[in-house]
Amino acid sequence: MRFIRKTNIDFMSQLRLGFILSGSVILAGLISLFLQGGPKLSIDFKGGTLVAVSFTEEMDINSIREALSDVTIGETHYDFSKVEIKHFGGLNNISARIPSVEPEPDNLGQAIVNHLYKSFPGKVPPNTKDFLLEIEKVGPKIGAELSGKAVMAIISALGLILLYISVRFEFKFALGAIAALAHDVLITLGIFSIMDYEISLSVIAAFMTIVGYSLNDTIVIFDRIRENLKVRRRDSYQDVINSSINESLSRTIITSLTTFFVVFVLWLFGGEVIHNFAFAMIVGVVVGTYSSIYIASPIVVLLHEKQATK
Repeated sequence: MRFIRKTNIDFMSQLRLGFILSGSVILAGLISLFLQGGPKLSIDFKGGTLVAVSFTEEMDINSIREALSDVTIGETHYDFSKVEIKHFGGLNNISARIPSVEPEPDNLGQAIVNHLYKSFPGKVPPNTKDFLLEIEKVGPKIGAELSGKAVMAIISALGLILLYISVRFEFKFALGAIAALAHDVLITLGIFSIMDYEISLSVIAAFMTIVGYSLNDTIVIFDRIRENLKVRRRDSYQDVINSSINESLSRTIITSLTTFFVVFVLWLFGGEVIHNFAFAMIVGVVVGTYSSIYIASPIVVLLHEKQATK
C-alpha cells in the first residue's frame, strides 16, 4: 500500500534552506551546551546515589525539596534541595538522585531515607521496609568508565558505518550518511541541553537506536539512487536523486509515522523511568527522517558536483 501515490517534489532546490535550518538548530544546541558546561549527565556517569521511597499518600515535590534542604549526617549538614527529585509509577512514589559529595559519609543513601521517614511521620508506612524501594550507588570511577565506553561505542559505530557504506556504495555516500548521523545526534543532544534533560545510559541507548534508524532510512534512499543511476544515465544527477527520494517517500513516511506513534505512546504513558528514552526517540525519528532527505542526499550531490568540476 502506498500512502502517497505520486510526488514530484524538488528536494534539491531546498538544499540551502535545509542547511540553514539544521545549522540554526545545531548552533542553538551548541550554545546551550557551552553555557551549561556540557551535557547534563546523570549519576550513571558522574557517580552518586539513587534513592527511591514510597509514601502512603500523594506527595508534593516541593515539600520533599524543603525536607532535603537540611539533612544532618553525623555532625555535618547537607543541602540536597537542588538534586533531581521526581515521581515515578504514582504520585506517592519519590525518587531522588544525589550526586557525589566530598567527603561522602558512609551509608549516604540510607541516611537520606531515614531523614525522609522522620520528616513525614504521618505519611509513611509503619514498617520502614515498606517505605524503602531502592538504594542504588554508582561510584565516580564507574561513571567515568561508562562515559568512555559510551563515547567509544558511538565512534566505533560511525567508523563501521563509514566502511560499510563505502564498500556497498561509494565513499561520497558514506560521507553523506555519516554527516546525517552526526547531525541527528547533535540536534538530539542540543535539544536535551535546551530542555535541561539528563543524559543517562538509557538515553545513550536511544542515541544508538537513532543512529540505526536514521541509517536504515538513508540506506533505502541510497539504494534507490544507485538503481536509478544505472537506468537513467541521460538524466542529471540532481534529477535522479530527486526522483529517488520521491519514489521512497511513501515508504519513508509510513515507517516514520508508525515508529513515531509507538514512541509517542511510550513517552505519554510509559512513566518517568523511560520518559527521557522515549523523548530522545521522538526527536530522533523526526530528525532522522528529515536528515535522510535534506542532509545525506544533498551532501552526496555537492560531493558529486565537486568531483565533476575537477
